[in-house]
Parts: sequence; structure tokens; C-alpha cells
Amino acid sequence: MEAFQAYSHALASLALWAILVPILGMQSTRGRSAENRCACGKPHRNYADPVYRSERAFMNAVETSGPFIAALMAAILTGASPFWVNLFASVFILARVGMAVAHIKTENQALRSAGFATGLLCVLALAVLGLVAAF
Repeated sequence: MEAFQAYSHALASLALWAILVPILGMQSTRGRSAENRCACGKPHRNYADPVYRSERAFMNAVETSGPFIAALMAAILTGASPFWVNLFASVFILARVGMAVAHIKTENQALRSAGFATGLLCVLALAVLGLVAAF
């Protein structure tokens, strides 16, 4: 475990992500009714509806999980700079929490997009750190 001690913030971010995604999943089912659902069971596309926005926040988190986990693990396992790995993982979590709140509580597309872009840049940076450290 000593080898991973330097990555404590990154590993904490991973644990927080593992908590956040199921919370968003539980939140995404609240308020669904026969009137606001499609035949598939998902809410009708309507960003004015908080039920739809909750579903999108959850699905967006699910879609981002694979790349975040892969990039973070690659960076840690290749021994990339702990400072940068911890920083990008922590900023990713902060951006994604902010994005989830903006997604669920508001219709502010610009704020949601800023959170998405910040999280995406962090994932890409982690992937690059992992690639550089691997070679």
C-alpha cells in the first residue's frame, strides 16, 4: 500500500465517484410517473422537467465512469506524478459534483457545459499522464 500512499487524493476521488454515481442513480428515479415517461421507462426529453434533468445527470455520470476510472488507474499504475494525478482527479470530482447540481437544480446549459468540459479535460490530462509515464 505504500506505493499508493502518494495518490491518496486520487484514490479518495475514485471512492467519492463510487458514492456519487449511485446517489445520482437513486435521485434519477424520484418523481417518475406514467405521464412523464416514454414507453421505454425513461422520462420524456424536457429540460424544463427536473425528473428528466436528474435522469440525464445520472446517465452522464455513468457514461463518464469508464474513461475516468481507466485514465486514473493508468496514471496511478504507471507511476505518473502524484501531484498532477491527485490534482486532476480532485478537480474532476469537484467539477462533476458541480455539474450534477447544475444539471438537476437549474436549466443553465452554460454552467452544465463548463462542468462537463472541466471534467473531460481532467480525464484527458490523466490519460496523457498515464501515457507519458508508460513510455
